[in-house]
Amino acid sequence: MKKKICFFNSVKSWGGGEKWHLEMALYLKDKGYQVVLYCQKNGALHKKAENSGLELRLIDIENLSFLNPFKIYKLVQLFKKDTPDILILNASKDIKTGAVAAKLAEIEKIVYRRGSAIPIKNTSLNRFYFKKVLTHMLANSQETKRTVNQNNATLFPKEKIEVIYNGIHLENYHPIKNKSKGETFVIGNLGRLEYQKNQTALLDMAVMLKSKNLNFKLIIGGEGRLLNSLKNKAKELDVEDVVVFQGYVEDVNTFMSQLDVFVLTSHWEGFGYVIAEASYHYKPVLAFNVSSNPEIIDNNVTGFLIEKDNLVDLVDKILLLNSNEEMSLDMGVKGHDFVNQHFDAEINNKKVETYLESI
Repeated sequence: MKKKICFFNSVKSWGGGEKWHLEMALYLKDKGYQVVLYCQKNGALHKKAENSGLELRLIDIENLSFLNPFKIYKLVQLFKKDTPDILILNASKDIKTGAVAAKLAEIEKIVYRRGSAIPIKNTSLNRFYFKKVLTHMLANSQETKRTVNQNNATLFPKEKIEVIYNGIHLENYHPIKNKSKGETFVIGNLGRLEYQKNQTALLDMAVMLKSKNLNFKLIIGGEGRLLNSLKNKAKELDVEDVVVFQGYVEDVNTFMSQLDVFVLTSHWEGFGYVIAEASYHYKPVLAFNVSSNPEIIDNNVTGFLIEKDNLVDLVDKILLLNSNEEMSLDMGVKGHDFVNQHFDAEINNKKVETYLESI
């Protein structure tokens, strides 16, 4: 009989971690595993999973829930009832509650699936969780793995950190090869409108491009808390005429098809799904040289890695691609091939399955 695997994700909003948990849970279920998904009641993951056929456990976990012994006790009882062979957790608050409850329920394999390349603080609580509670870790990039022990070289055994990249479902995309450049050069960005994604840098970039008399349009897709402040800044900078806030993007194919180049100015990334998506759509990608971006962009081949916050270089590279259509098309083809080779979801999901069988 195949292993019973529980996924534990208490995040309310939808992001890369929630996407990974849902897709991996469905993949393993289809492969004959017993799968249970613990998710935040009425959260985005719950809403997307409720008609998926997955067995759900609805939880109510907040940042301070680890201080509530009744919530911990309830989780312990649920885990004892489900008796999973492996528990896979998503966020730091999941470790504080879910991992501790799993330890008390005597679950042997407690896996932290980490998707953020932010160094872990060397606190006494973290030393307890990572040394005494968690048994394995699954990272979505080499950079994510590196930052685990950045502040404490012995926080977690390196040999127990497995790196498996996120995969994208290539069959869901319909990229257009060799898109001809129109009169207006179209620059795109897609992501949550939050501090991490740093769309303010895109607006500063637009000011500089406008001063160069480039005929361009900047399309920013996505929703988030910073929408109004970004719109206000666009107005203050006098770039409203060249910036479009497109809102939530349901169809990535349509969004990408209108672009000549994709630009990502995030302060950090765990794994830049959107970089892989853009590359697969034959778009040259420009991104800051941070976090895992160098693992997804082959510099000067599939796009350009820009020194963080160096908008002068970013603008120069955009102007170069605008003036050299052959280079732009060549980078797009090479980016498409690179994603095919490294980030196919079917292949990478199989790697996760093999990993879970091995521990």
